Amino acid sequence: MWHVLPEDKSIWIAMTSIYGIGRSRSKKILDKLGIPFMKKVKDISEEEQKKISDELQNYVLESDLKREIASAIKRLKEIKCYRGMRHSIGLPVRWQVTRKNARTAKKLLGRSKVRPILKK
Repeated sequence: MWHVLPEDKSIWIAMTSIYGIGRSRSKKILDKLGIPFMKKVKDISEEEQKKISDELQNYVLESDLKREIASAIKRLKEIKCYRGMRHSIGLPVRWQVTRKNARTAKKLLGRSKVRPILKK
């Protein structure tokens, strides 16, 4: 894991390069372990690396998290709820207004893809 993190950045920012860890979660982890936020990655000792990697075992990260998200979206598509249909069409899912917005999504979509799904 440590070869992935950028060496010159602070540890709390560098941890955000791991999929599933944002700024608030990285701060929470470091606060729990008692490691200063502004410490550079290259200055982290082996002992602190071990602490952090042990703590990260408690979270769902990287490919496991991506798999969970994909299965949740697949379930929504299978039950044909509103959100699932929006995912399959390729339009915004969370009730955003598409009259003026979502130009790129609608351009990539084309009208031919929308109609058959909405008729069912």
